[in-house]
Amino acid sequence: MKKEENRRKPMSAKTLTAEPSPPLKGETTMPGDKSIAHRALIFAALTAGRSEIDGLPPSEDVAATAEILRALGVQIAQDKKRATVNGLGIGGFAPPQKPLHCGNSGTTARLLTGALSGHGFTSFLIGDASLTKRPMRRLIKPLSAMGAGIVSRNGRLPLAITGRAPLLAALDASAGSSAQLKTAFILAALHARGESVIRVSAPSRDHTERMMPLFGGNLRADQDEKGGMVRLSGEQELRPASFSIPGDPSSAAFFAAAAILIPSSSLVIKKICVNPLRRGFYDALLKMGADLTIAPTGETANEPQANLICRGGRALRAIETDAALAPAMLDEYPLLAIVAAHAEGASRFRGLSELRIKESDRLSAILAGLKANGVGASLEGDDLTIEGCGGAPQGGGLARSFLDHRIAMAFLVLGLSAKRAVRVEGAEAIGSSFPGFARTMRSLGGVIRAPKPLRDGGASAIEAEETRRARQD
Repeated sequence: MKKEENRRKPMSAKTLTAEPSPPLKGETTMPGDKSIAHRALIFAALTAGRSEIDGLPPSEDVAATAEILRALGVQIAQDKKRATVNGLGIGGFAPPQKPLHCGNSGTTARLLTGALSGHGFTSFLIGDASLTKRPMRRLIKPLSAMGAGIVSRNGRLPLAITGRAPLLAALDASAGSSAQLKTAFILAALHARGESVIRVSAPSRDHTERMMPLFGGNLRADQDEKGGMVRLSGEQELRPASFSIPGDPSSAAFFAAAAILIPSSSLVIKKICVNPLRRGFYDALLKMGADLTIAPTGETANEPQANLICRGGRALRAIETDAALAPAMLDEYPLLAIVAAHAEGASRFRGLSELRIKESDRLSAILAGLKANGVGASLEGDDLTIEGCGGAPQGGGLARSFLDHRIAMAFLVLGLSAKRAVRVEGAEAIGSSFPGFARTMRSLGGVIRAPKPLRDGGASAIEAEETRRARQD
């Protein structure tokens, strides 16, 4: 297993600098939603037939899911943003010939652990240095109760999964407030005999519940502000489907925030998923007084979508959020912290314990980055308080991403909207979700630069290539 891990070379270190920028102008689209894309590929792989999925994002995380499915015998052909998947049916995966590398993708690791638990062979899941630090115990115990044999290193990757076909039904699997765990248990339950019951302790993303009917699957979901449960019968026969994935609201959030924070900006972000359990960040922006319009444009993949019309210049006010809101915007809290740094007054975000076990300890990373750029911030338990500047923060500091893509992009937004430039160390992590982030931001007017090499003082190869692509766009 160790030999396989070493084959994948670490990303070369990359620092980007974001400078105070002119207004962002124009229209843009975003890559397809990453959460939906992972699920679409896996469900298509579990059907017996050919599915076509449009709008697949070019992220390293989604590519890791596709590559593992290929290693399990699934034929996947990709042409630009479209994927054609020839599924093998429930229980149809072939034994892999090598360990399955999840890269930095926790979604890949958790969802495929659920699916692989229902196959009667042994497989090994590995990941990069960051992913191997993320906890998996909450997944291992319920799947073991269903009959899977899972051996881990202290409850973390690498995992050795010896599946059972069929699995035992899950009588009362608890997913907490995690949509990834809930989906992993649903995928396992499809390989079980009898009805499974999965409980959730708080509202969580319901992309899986919305997607299963597209593939002919049946489940009963009951979710409210206190939580709920999902019931489904195993050994269902799924059918192929074809649909488009809406734009990723988590990716769009960085552009919406930058436009709102930079005076005189006027930006339209088209066809973004506005699932009620994904729009918490945008609701928070509205509560802060941002000039944001959410204009519905219909549905795709059983998901509502809308154009986001974002304008800069309005003064923002501080807000407080409670722990119940956290599941709807876990990925956006680093960015909301940047917005709060511009607001008038102290903002308090409560109940953010889950941010400590994401790609990094996001709470500590947010705190360090803000302080390095002249913004007062403090932690009390799992509650984050940010002292807003009532306008553009000072900036001028270094923010370390800790190889977390959302931390890197959030502090680049700070640099675009602060009084002085912000350097972001570890910006290579952005490739896991949005490889074209800097290029897209430049095309709209944002100033993001790579450092000049020491030898000749000219533009770096990275910056030159991304500038060339932006001009082509």
